[in-house]
Amino acid sequence: MKRITVLLADDNKFVRTQFRKIMEREDDLEVVGEAKNGYEAVVMVRKLCPAIILMDVAMPRLNGLQATRQILKAAPVSKILMFSAHSDEVYVEAAINSRALGYLIKQTSVDTVCQAIREVHKGKTFFSSSFSSHLQKRKRKKQMD
Repeated sequence: MKRITVLLADDNKFVRTQFRKIMEREDDLEVVGEAKNGYEAVVMVRKLCPAIILMDVAMPRLNGLQATRQILKAAPVSKILMFSAHSDEVYVEAAINSRALGYLIKQTSVDTVCQAIREVHKGKTFFSSSFSSHLQKRKRKKQMD
């Protein structure tokens, strides 16, 4: 089985370490690198070509939204899954506008994070359930436009 390669981009070392441990237990997921800021994420994506980038929104040097735009220009086959403590819908909209395929809040269960990685890898979108009403409104608005 071909493993899904993942780059972890978060300024919190504890978060990166915990997610690495979680993914090491999954047969189909492989962490290929860790970036502590958006700038490092951009550089590492060019070198490592991960399938998925689990990207924090708020990071120093280059935030996750800015890094997402740069990564998708340089490596359009990579897929971004935003992961943040920010649960404000403004951040979700910004992530969507940056072309991220998903947005999870950091309180999301381990199983859900792994499921989200797998779904985004397939090219599908995946958002924390707390954003479902916002996404439904957004969809209706687009249909009316």
